[in-house]
Amino acid sequence: MSMQIDKDSIIYVVAPANASTGGPELLHQLVFHLRADLKINAYMYYIPNNHPTPIHNAYKKYGNPYIREPDDNKNNILIVPEVYRGILTFGKFKNLQKVIWWLSVDNFYTSFMHQNFFESLPLRIINRIKKGIGLEPLDLSEVALRKYKNYELRQNIYIKQAILHLVQSEYARQHLIRKEIKNIKYLSDYLNEDFLKIQTNISIKENIVAYNPKKGYRFTKKIIDSGRKVGIKFIPIENMTKDEVIRLLQRTKIYIDFGNHPGKDRIPREAAILKCCVITGLRGSAKYKEDVNIPFNYKFENKEENIPRVIGKIQEIFNNYEIKIEDFREYVNQIKEEKNKFLKDLFSIFTV
Repeated sequence: MSMQIDKDSIIYVVAPANASTGGPELLHQLVFHLRADLKINAYMYYIPNNHPTPIHNAYKKYGNPYIREPDDNKNNILIVPEVYRGILTFGKFKNLQKVIWWLSVDNFYTSFMHQNFFESLPLRIINRIKKGIGLEPLDLSEVALRKYKNYELRQNIYIKQAILHLVQSEYARQHLIRKEIKNIKYLSDYLNEDFLKIQTNISIKENIVAYNPKKGYRFTKKIIDSGRKVGIKFIPIENMTKDEVIRLLQRTKIYIDFGNHPGKDRIPREAAILKCCVITGLRGSAKYKEDVNIPFNYKFENKEENIPRVIGKIQEIFNNYEIKIEDFREYVNQIKEEKNKFLKDLFSIFTV
């Protein structure tokens, strides 16, 4: 069954009310471009739909209108993100054409696990205890992916209602193919054009490694402990404003990310634009050249025996930064073309 769209169709895009993270930004960008570029009647549909102030301040710049309740008409389309709370909204409507935008893979399974209170509560309690005594908490995305490794997506009562699956990453596309999901189309995202215009002077670059402590910290900490023994300086990206993150990445030579990469992550792309060499693991989207288009010798599996190789790569970059940064030219050029690719895909999918 294919999506039917004409000049009278209305598209509703589901987003969490008054929330500001990477996913909601993409959902707001989608509605903006559907209206501005394709001249389609598109609206935000926030959940819960009775929130008194559903539009987060960060997204007022898009000027997207929103509705409290969609018109449940077979000519109209409902697009939901992959988080299970979003997919559950399918159950409210009988006639709307239903579409899932897989902005990640891991977040579906983590959110699916959290739907079961008695299943997720013990894990939350364990993590609270671990944090309280200074131990590394469980990686819930890892737990969820292991638990639902053999889950039959296409048999889910809500997912089977989707007539189209949009994917933000090659990682998501390959995952859905393995799960025998049909009718998949690629619709990625892009970095803000203002961000792409930022100029970075490589003469101010220092021998510093930046990292996100919320991403794969269990393995990253082992790298940090080993690196500090040979004098490598690491700075976490935490408790910083957007401008502070930019200033940090402008003066660091390297950004490392050994997290789960649930979709095509934003920070590695921002780091590359700000002239950082990027080192990643091989989890999630980092495995795919289409998503993280860096040379393979900058990617390392999260194994202890690879730690000396990671440290060696860091030192190699420090000593030859002006040469090594050229290895990321292809990645940077791809990032700069993402908006054009997004609009091309948008027209291909939604042209009336």
